[in-house]
Amino acid sequence: MNLYSVPPRGFYIGNLEITFYGAIIAFAMLLGVVIACFLAKKRGFKSDDIILLAVLCFPLAIVGARLYYFIFNDASFKDFFNFRDGGLAILGAVFGGILGVVIFCTIKRNFKILIDIFDFCVPVLILGQAIGRIGCFFSQCCYGNLVTDPNLQWFPFAMKVETYVGSGEYTWHLATNIYESLWNLAGFGVVLLVYLKTNKKAVPTATYLVWYGLGRTIIEGVRGDSLFVGGSNVRISQVLSILMFLIGAGILIYNLVKIIRNRQAKK
Repeated sequence: MNLYSVPPRGFYIGNLEITFYGAIIAFAMLLGVVIACFLAKKRGFKSDDIILLAVLCFPLAIVGARLYYFIFNDASFKDFFNFRDGGLAILGAVFGGILGVVIFCTIKRNFKILIDIFDFCVPVLILGQAIGRIGCFFSQCCYGNLVTDPNLQWFPFAMKVETYVGSGEYTWHLATNIYESLWNLAGFGVVLLVYLKTNKKAVPTATYLVWYGLGRTIIEGVRGDSLFVGGSNVRISQVLSILMFLIGAGILIYNLVKIIRNRQAKK
């Protein structure tokens, strides 16, 4: 067995199984809070604000991820709370997190800070998505289309996926979880740099939308376990990713036009 192409799903403490997916997601959340505490200071927020945000956003993100999966996977809601069988979708988590931010602004009675929060959250978000996809690799989910050419059956281009849990039989698939993890890791560097180098509101958020939206749109097109709209061939995450890209591009173009006009006005 190749440790990298067929990763272990977790480990046991006594009779309790600890999956690497769960442990990695928990680590990503903790790291995200720590980084957010540092980034938020640039926009005038305190560590207590970040803790409150985390308390609001994390549970809603999990519920959002679960709802998204169940709605578009046509799964039975009687299994909604059976988290050990998997079934979380990252875009649903993003929507749940956005709801948490809105609730935070409502508590603070200040919606002027909404964009500021998005701006310092997006570097943390895309880093969390990069780490989370590593968890997907260990849990053997979010993989790509079948790879039948023996010359292409090598990691990290492809990965082995167990045909049925417990069967011991494997087939090779595109390692789209690794592709997306690397893309998002690079995106973290880009979005973080934009956040640290500019004071223009919404630009870091727009950069995230463009970067993540573009990468997810392309990678989702070769996913082998996508979620579809009803009985159609429309990949819901791909549609949303295209919308994210267009919204982000629109914001960046708007800011660029403003900069050009301001420079022309000063001449």
